[in-house]
Amino acid sequence: MQFQIQADSEIPASKQLLDQIRFAIASRQYSPGHRLPSTRQLAMITGLHRNTISKIYQQLEEDGLVESVAGSGIYVKARGHERGNLLGSPLLQQNPRLGKLIQESLDSFLAEGLTLSKIRELLLAEIDWRSRCSARVVVTIPKHDLGAGELMLSELEQALQIPVELVPLENLEAVLAETKSATVVTSRYFISVAEAIAAPYHLRVIPIDIYDYAKELTTIKKLPADSRLGIVSISPGIIKVAEILIHSLRGDDLLVMSAQTSDAEKLRVLVRTSHTIMSDKASYSLIKNTIAEIRSDLIRLPDIICSDNYIGDRSIQLLRRELGLGG
Repeated sequence: MQFQIQADSEIPASKQLLDQIRFAIASRQYSPGHRLPSTRQLAMITGLHRNTISKIYQQLEEDGLVESVAGSGIYVKARGHERGNLLGSPLLQQNPRLGKLIQESLDSFLAEGLTLSKIRELLLAEIDWRSRCSARVVVTIPKHDLGAGELMLSELEQALQIPVELVPLENLEAVLAETKSATVVTSRYFISVAEAIAAPYHLRVIPIDIYDYAKELTTIKKLPADSRLGIVSISPGIIKVAEILIHSLRGDDLLVMSAQTSDAEKLRVLVRTSHTIMSDKASYSLIKNTIAEIRSDLIRLPDIICSDNYIGDRSIQLLRRELGLGG
């Protein structure tokens, strides 16, 4: 992640850097356990005072995204499932590699002084708990950005081939109070809040790492000055983050316009005026339809760049493993 600060921006420099670091963590450019740059390093890169950077790190720690290790540094916080589990996938196949893995695991448990009976009890309890949690998968996101939740819901149902529910974060406690088991899935942006709600019910919460948009950001860097760039999404949260990142990269060098798919008139204006349009998959067909409707009004057709899935591939693989669906 290359941090860039626009000194003449109306957005405070500390806010620019905070959002860039949060994005790096949420998109797994900074993965769990990754050591963040020191305050001195970031001060040299960004020109910000070390005290300002310390306050940013303190905010990230309060948000539950990072943790401070005395004498070592600041690290991206790993969640329970990221620190390791007893067996990984419960769907064990009979082959030499897995047989060796089981043997090594048993040897390790026995070396800790556990009996075979106790090991069996622990493993069965873990498998039973996972099976019960996997019976219900809940995606949660704040009400103000249910569009991002709809993207997650659609992609997870397609990738996992199981039913998935969308529950506003504000309603999560009431829903969990009525169920005995579930797996809660949310963006890493909201993981701390979701974990606090789920903790009394002993339910696991798995953070989703979003797509890193590296391809799109590279394209944005190469756009000619004064280009008109349109951003379209069903999620106001995605639009907000995109606008901040684009501004951090190019400042006022680009004319950026955004529209949610629910605002048909604003979308038509965006299509008429943009040289390039970037959208999520859920918005792509609507943009194409809008272009077809006003084709006669367009002097030139805008270039449309449709982003890949909102959820990163690593998160899909993790969820498949955690839900016992195979890697």
